Amino acid sequence: MGGGTVGAWCAWFLRETGLADVVLLERHTLGSGASSRAAGMVRAQGGTETAVRLGMFSREFYAGQRERLGIDSGFVAQGYFMPCFSEREVAEARARIAMQQSLGLEVRWVGPDELDDLNPALGRGLTLGASYAPGDGYIDPPRNVLAYTAALFTSGVRVRERTAFEGLERRGGRVTGVQTSDGVIATERVVLTGGPTLAAVGRAAGASIPAGGARHQVVVTEPHPDLAPERLPMVFDVASGIYWRPEEGGVLWGMSNPDERPGEAAELDWSYYEKMRQRMATLLPATAGLGLRKAWAATIDFTPDHLPILGPLLTPDGPVAGATVAAAGGHGMMWGPGVSRAAADLALTGTTDVVDVSDLGLDRFDEHGRSRLAPDPIALPFPESVGRPV
Repeated sequence: MGGGTVGAWCAWFLRETGLADVVLLERHTLGSGASSRAAGMVRAQGGTETAVRLGMFSREFYAGQRERLGIDSGFVAQGYFMPCFSEREVAEARARIAMQQSLGLEVRWVGPDELDDLNPALGRGLTLGASYAPGDGYIDPPRNVLAYTAALFTSGVRVRERTAFEGLERRGGRVTGVQTSDGVIATERVVLTGGPTLAAVGRAAGASIPAGGARHQVVVTEPHPDLAPERLPMVFDVASGIYWRPEEGGVLWGMSNPDERPGEAAELDWSYYEKMRQRMATLLPATAGLGLRKAWAATIDFTPDHLPILGPLLTPDGPVAGATVAAAGGHGMMWGPGVSRAAADLALTGTTDVVDVSDLGLDRFDEHGRSRLAPDPIALPFPESVGRPV
């Protein structure tokens, strides 16, 4: 397992449930990937039951961290709107709200006038209304890395940084050890994570895992009085793939280009930023003409159906007993604790009550990486195939 949000929290959950010896492998250093450069959005307003359940578990975990661990990831329940701009989107949102409410999520429909009143920074008269979950919010990604680093070391997880995973040792279809750049570790259980490098991890283990990487860009504007936190609930414009939240007196907003070829990328695409900035200025007029305080890009993971992978490792010879695959499908902050806990449960007992994983394994993909499941409709506009390996 790696040292990002999913791998780290999974290691901690394994120790919390009583596993005596847990080793975390990280090719570089803890949080050196996208986990420290994410936007930190945490919402339970998913488009599928799986997304809602993982979001609710993770949101509750972040909200209760300080009491549980003595340190937290900086969770703020800011409230989250998902606006609609067409009658079709309104109908889809109302159906989605009904599904979310049936699962116990506090969420409701907000009409256009109420939306404008509750969100004074938003351009007035632009929408037909929105779904709204007051408990959704955000965390501080660097603080999340600090929190799980502290949790790992105080719980007794053996962290081995700058140690690469190189393969599995097997006997009779069962894991007997993990090959690393620093020797072999004998074990009967392994959880394979890796974010945007999970496909490469899978190949090293003798399996095909349809997970890819894509560039994601985040910027933070200069401060502006209209962007004060009390005037700026979170918003996700699903149609354009733009989301935002308060940050340092300005607004943090992020975007991904669905037309970009999948692959590792950490440099900014300023031409795409300029295109999306125009949309942002329409939705959030205070941003028009504002300079930037920060801007960065990171490679984040995705799956073809935007859903997590949770299940046994499958090779051409069949499943490998003792090997579990865990991926958050581009939602590492949002679903990370839920995916991590489910993966820990599966590694220990083969079952979990966090989410129904019967359709979330590798067997849902065909030989071309196509999923038999409908994609989660509430996701960033990532590519629909993993493209070239990363």
